[in-house]
Amino acid sequence: MDVIPFPRKSNPCCNADSPGPAGSISLPVAPRANSRIRFAPTGEQQQAMLPAEAIAWLDELLGRGIAVDMADIDGPGDPLAVPGPTMETISLLGRNHPGITLSITTLGIGGGQYVELLAEKGVRQVTLLVDSIDPETAKLLYAWIRPGRKTVPLAEGVEILISEQARAVVAFTWAGLAVRVRTTVYPGYNHDHVAKIAQRMAALGAKGMTLVPYRPAGGEHTLLEAPGEELMATLRDQAAKYIEIKADPERLGPEKGPALCAADCGRKATTLPKPSKERPNVAVVSSNGIEIDLHLGHAIRVLIYGPREDGLACLLETRPAPEPGKGSSRWEELADTLDDCFVLLAASAGKSPREILSRRSIAVLIVEENIEGTVDLLYGGGRKKKKA
Repeated sequence: MDVIPFPRKSNPCCNADSPGPAGSISLPVAPRANSRIRFAPTGEQQQAMLPAEAIAWLDELLGRGIAVDMADIDGPGDPLAVPGPTMETISLLGRNHPGITLSITTLGIGGGQYVELLAEKGVRQVTLLVDSIDPETAKLLYAWIRPGRKTVPLAEGVEILISEQARAVVAFTWAGLAVRVRTTVYPGYNHDHVAKIAQRMAALGAKGMTLVPYRPAGGEHTLLEAPGEELMATLRDQAAKYIEIKADPERLGPEKGPALCAADCGRKATTLPKPSKERPNVAVVSSNGIEIDLHLGHAIRVLIYGPREDGLACLLETRPAPEPGKGSSRWEELADTLDDCFVLLAASAGKSPREILSRRSIAVLIVEENIEGTVDLLYGGGRKKKKA
């Protein structure tokens, strides 16, 4: 039931193919960002999972024997910018996996507002992303900050951010949540403020700090060089005078569809949706019958692929898609139409059809690729072809 964009940027993962020691899993369910660092990579951003998708993916990992002791709610946006998906995911985790420790990673805007609800739902740890406590430095680091629904002038935004982060540390600590600060080091911008950040956050109640080096995005024009290990070691020593320095935890994270960092780790993706006796077929929306290139809402017909008698997958038939204008009932009708399909492939799809089809045991994979090669991959052929 995983409904996950197929082409995904890789997140780091470790020990994903063997049980080993229990670790942390990163669940990217936050759809909207409330800030942007000037040095952040450009290009298409990762799409957030729906809460049900994240739980299904976690279930898949646990079913493979991968031990998970902590689930962290994080990007691609900020968990508190649009709190609904965050709270829903936390509720599902508490209901389905009560033994897993819950945490969130956030900039902290709105932390004071939501702290009681987070604590009530079982969150026990917060990682606060603090890259500056100085307004002038923050103005050099951030391209924009959006404390609410609208972007405010940067000078106003950094003042709000710094105030909200201080308030969040105090509020989270008062509520009994462990607060850890995570600071990215941007050499030439905030490296000489790291000790001040550590001192300030410790005074407010933070119990630990992680320092991570800025890493330029691969394939992009380098706006800033990564800090050297010597500088990082010096900064850790300086910060350690005020607060405990913690290593950045290695986490499991989704990469291609429901796969585990296959590109980064060199491992074969093994958690793509699989056919079953009840649902052996693949549904595809396409304008030309060659490429997966349609938004689901624009489709007037659905191509059905499935195994022939000799086991090879081929186009079996074409089915009409429900007409638009029916609201959510359109997607319920589509689910009925696709009751023998385990997955639907589309170039894009809205939240409502993704949620409804997911509940009806039909995964939605967002992919712009050649149909034949992608279908072959889903049936275990592994010979994914490029676009014609």
